Amino acid sequence: MKKTPQAARRPDGRDTAQKAGSLPRAADRIRSSAQDLFYHQGIRAVGVDAIVAEAGVTKPSLYRSFASKDELVVAYLRDYEVEFWRRFNAAVEAHPGDPRAQILAYFAGLTKRTCMAEYRGCGLTNACIEYPEPDHPARQVSVANKRQVRARLIELAREMGARDPEALGDGLQLLLEGACVSSQVFGAEGPVRYLADTAARLIDASLA
Repeated sequence: MKKTPQAARRPDGRDTAQKAGSLPRAADRIRSSAQDLFYHQGIRAVGVDAIVAEAGVTKPSLYRSFASKDELVVAYLRDYEVEFWRRFNAAVEAHPGDPRAQILAYFAGLTKRTCMAEYRGCGLTNACIEYPEPDHPARQVSVANKRQVRARLIELAREMGARDPEALGDGLQLLLEGACVSSQVFGAEGPVRYLADTAARLIDASLA
């Protein structure tokens, strides 16, 4: 009997294998291939030819689903953002009424993801680096997300009773971004292994 392939988990939380018996539409194959290529190779480095080759479709098929590469990039980033908030909100929901535990749970999960072999940092942060132009749609999506994350961290800091919620929230965001980037340089044995502990110390030192 032929075994059903098991879906592997990617660093961004998505499954790399399709469920048995499913046949993805061309648009879905394009989106999935773009997600993988953009995340692992960089958005600017990946052209439309590479995406259609990976997806097994034609260029006309791609442009029927996405008017331009930029539109596909935005779809990729929107999907990435959905996964980010899914993980963040799961950590919050796991510890109702305890903002300190909520943040530390998210950071603990981030530490595990940064240790995965295929982890390439935060896709939204990477997009900000690749697209410095303030009016580019990829940058606009990414910056909007980062602003929302900052506001959420400041809100949680306020709920904890921090003396200066903005300072604590910004400090936590610096830790978050630093973990995503430093793990690409030093790997699992680098600074990221102290992420949750450092966050806990920062929080405790910031409480009134």
